[in-house]
Amino acid sequence: MRVFAKTDVGRMRNMNQDCIYVSPEEESIKLYILADGMGGYNGGEIASSLAVEAVKSYVKNYFASIQLEKESILQFLKETMEYANSIVYQKSREIEELEEMGTTLEICLIYNNKAFIGHIGDSRVYRIRKNFIRRLTTDHSYVEKLVRDGTITREQSYTHPKKNMLTRALGCNPDIEPEIMVKGFLKEDILLICSDGLTNMVSENEIYGILRTDIEKANEVLVSRANDNGGIDNISVIIIENN
Repeated sequence: MRVFAKTDVGRMRNMNQDCIYVSPEEESIKLYILADGMGGYNGGEIASSLAVEAVKSYVKNYFASIQLEKESILQFLKETMEYANSIVYQKSREIEELEEMGTTLEICLIYNNKAFIGHIGDSRVYRIRKNFIRRLTTDHSYVEKLVRDGTITREQSYTHPKKNMLTRALGCNPDIEPEIMVKGFLKEDILLICSDGLTNMVSENEIYGILRTDIEKANEVLVSRANDNGGIDNISVIIIENN
């Protein structure tokens, strides 16, 4: 596998509240994490970094002890996200300035030509296979619900005034409902994990074209394109190629 990652503050923010993690090549556990924090003061930055560190420690401490079967790994991912939620939520209760903090969270664990994915919020995971890009996750957002209900069109969702309102996030409540899934990750497939700082600025067709043009430079080009188009938010990408 080849992995290319980048996180950037963007053009309009003075702090990067995104946090990413890519497991070192020599490690047997292939773990990739992206969190996009939110909250006043510096709560978003704290929430995202706490979530990523919690996932890293939980996976490294307990993954070796589980059965390496599909259902066991999926259950383990759910427990990992619940653990990360408890860490962020507890911190938000301890410090008044952090009361409103929370974060999106994407976890991708690659094992045996499969991608085990944990998802909450409106960061996204895409898979590129052959000549097709497919979004694997569903945004936990108010406008996504409006689209699914048929109240607004997909096109209207791009400029809706409440497009950043989340219906689910990590760390805001004592309990969470993450999405947990497993998808095939075959030879020549590409996975893209990204924050909404990319997808709000760059269309899926553009993303696909950039990934297909030069994957080794795609992380730099995607971030540059998002900034060229306004860069109104922090931008993070993790690209995983199963070569």
